[in-house]
Amino acid sequence: MEKASRQAAIRYVHNGQGPVLGYSEASGVRILYEDGFGFKDLNKDGKLDPYEDWRLPPEERAKDLASKMSIEQIAGLMLYSSHQAIPGNMGWFPATYAGGKNFADSGAAPGDLSDQQLAFLAHDHIRHILVTRVQSPEVAASWNNNVQAFAESIGLGIPVNNSSDPRHSSDTSKEFNAGAGGAISMWPESMGLAATFQPEIAREFGEIASREYRALGLATALSPQSDLATDPRWFRFGMTFGEDPRLAADMTRAYIDGFQTSEGEAEIADGWGCDSVNAMVKHWPGGGTGEAGRDAHFGYGKYAVYPGGNFEEHLLPFTEGAFRLEGKTGQASAVMPYYTISVDQDRKNGENVGNAYNAYLIDDLLRGKYGYDGVVCTDWGITDDEGEDITRLFPGGRCWGVEEGYTAAERHYKLLMAGVDQFGGNNDAEPVIEAYRIGVREHGEAFMRNRFEQSAVRLLKNMFRLGLFENPYLDVERSAAIVGSPAFMEAGFRAQLQSVVMLKNDGVLPQRERKKVYIPMRRLPAGTDWMGNPVPPSEELPINPDVVRKYFDIADRPEDADFALVCIESPRSTKGYSKADAAAGGNGYVPISLQYRPYTAEHARDASLAGDSRDVLNRSYKGKTVTVSNEGDLDTVLVTKERMNGKPVVVSILLSNPAVAAEFEPSADAIVAHFGVQDQALLEIVSGRHEPQALLPFQMPANMETVEKQREDVPHDMNVYVDSAGHRYDFAFGMNWSGVIRDARTDKYARKSGGFHRRGGSGEGGDGGRRQQQAVK
Repeated sequence: MEKASRQAAIRYVHNGQGPVLGYSEASGVRILYEDGFGFKDLNKDGKLDPYEDWRLPPEERAKDLASKMSIEQIAGLMLYSSHQAIPGNMGWFPATYAGGKNFADSGAAPGDLSDQQLAFLAHDHIRHILVTRVQSPEVAASWNNNVQAFAESIGLGIPVNNSSDPRHSSDTSKEFNAGAGGAISMWPESMGLAATFQPEIAREFGEIASREYRALGLATALSPQSDLATDPRWFRFGMTFGEDPRLAADMTRAYIDGFQTSEGEAEIADGWGCDSVNAMVKHWPGGGTGEAGRDAHFGYGKYAVYPGGNFEEHLLPFTEGAFRLEGKTGQASAVMPYYTISVDQDRKNGENVGNAYNAYLIDDLLRGKYGYDGVVCTDWGITDDEGEDITRLFPGGRCWGVEEGYTAAERHYKLLMAGVDQFGGNNDAEPVIEAYRIGVREHGEAFMRNRFEQSAVRLLKNMFRLGLFENPYLDVERSAAIVGSPAFMEAGFRAQLQSVVMLKNDGVLPQRERKKVYIPMRRLPAGTDWMGNPVPPSEELPINPDVVRKYFDIADRPEDADFALVCIESPRSTKGYSKADAAAGGNGYVPISLQYRPYTAEHARDASLAGDSRDVLNRSYKGKTVTVSNEGDLDTVLVTKERMNGKPVVVSILLSNPAVAAEFEPSADAIVAHFGVQDQALLEIVSGRHEPQALLPFQMPANMETVEKQREDVPHDMNVYVDSAGHRYDFAFGMNWSGVIRDARTDKYARKSGGFHRRGGSGEGGDGGRRQQQAVK
């Protein structure tokens, strides 16, 4: 703890009716006084500049500061760092301390700055840092104070805008105890929030998460992920708010209002303030339409297709949600385009390039038609050259559409001319500076200086509005008390309970407490993770037995149990490409399966909708067979059903994607589906302490034929599964103890009255779903 707290002394000045000023003794900053108020002399010139005057509007302050910045400083402001763990030995990328030593040998405290951080702050002028893992809230707060003190001591004293990807996922094995705190509050994934069909819960999450973010020194959230998940095979499906445009827009709006809004004494002006966190909504113009469900982190998934002509509907979570907030902040402060090439959607220049490179999608559509003047930040690594291994995330970039014929500087220049302000995952300012020189040759110095200042103003406003220039520092003990506080933990657990969907109940739930439960082991073979790294085989109990014993007695054998609880996950498929297929003379492209048994793609397209001569023109996988890595989950259900000899079998399924339920539903007496909750939340449902109330935020397919025939860009167009009770596993379906739920939520969102508009598809006929449900290939 002592080492984590090692930092420069912070002094505070209280302004009465003005903000509290915080500054580091070692930074060289002094306090100027005017009209009885104190102001930080950030550039140390002995006079009060407009950008240092907190009485002025953020726009005026940002314009003044941008005009004082050198091109090199603005270039650094446009950079967003690569992933940084605190301390650096916990991260993806190597970090050194004390002039080249590894962390363990350096004597550094966990909250100290690494050599790489010191370099990119001082030499590349970076002021936006992406923080990943942190050792503890105390270490995060200590590191924040150190990074802010260092930034304050150099140049114009511009603070650091730290950010994070979502970090509130549930640790399934951890037990919730009312009145106890934790490392950070735990909530359902975004799909779980959507399953509540209650935007007010997403708003509450944003309000609590923003408090915890600010206590960790984080001022920007790289979320929400508001892509319409219209292709059920996409591996980022479960990170979205589902496939319905109306629900996704409402959830997006509430989520961002919660993150960005400060109230009461915390408000500085216009809803912004000390509790606010900038929300960077992603991914414009929607990333959920990759052909055949493939993802654009990899070259094999670079193309987003629109066979249903439904491009405009994918904009609705942005235009009707993120850009139409109910709160005073008005709109999301930042937007991130996706890696994808939105095929043939450029109505002006006809370019098929990555979304951020596309001037029509950014400058004409986002900024022009929809009037968005916030920050546009690229996704990470889109200016680097493509890597040699198409199946690995690193090394290499995702410069789709501009792989050839462009230098890194020319890619940055193209992005700037398209309307982009910031470059994700780039620690090197030199390509941005060279892009400026290219622009000077093309348009002249005045034009490019104005273009750079335009982006600088947008970026700086997001710092001024949050009060970072006045006080970016944290009280370490207060941060520890806020992050994972008992009240926040309780709110997150309550949301988890409200996110669990009961799909089936043949009168076996709830189960009386202290009954004997049999829980089979879960076995997984060796494989790879989504980044291409190897994962060893595993065999383990899929649920924390200590938590189970709070509710039930555990039986080691099915013969001794009153009921069985089988915990499985939705099928884990390939991501749509196989090096083995390519090595065997194929094109490398294979199906993505949502069923457990081996799947042969008999109904796939004869020819893909997109492809390129650099790789493969026809990416069809028709006739190829794949097997998911967790086929054993289905075996476990079937074997357990047989061994229980007629006693109840309850299946709990974690749905990262929709699944073909026809394979396991007949062997289950009850099915509860979730999207990432603690084991305890699941047991609260099974035991009857909490009644299930969530609804499916997407369709469950009858079979893989309907998955192949649905259109990647159209929601609600599959034949849905119909179970043995005649229930259709459709959007907005769910059960409670009384049966199928019909309430104000289903009245509002169910397809008979929901959505901005609907396009018909194969899913319109319920009988078709029942007829086809057994067609599992």
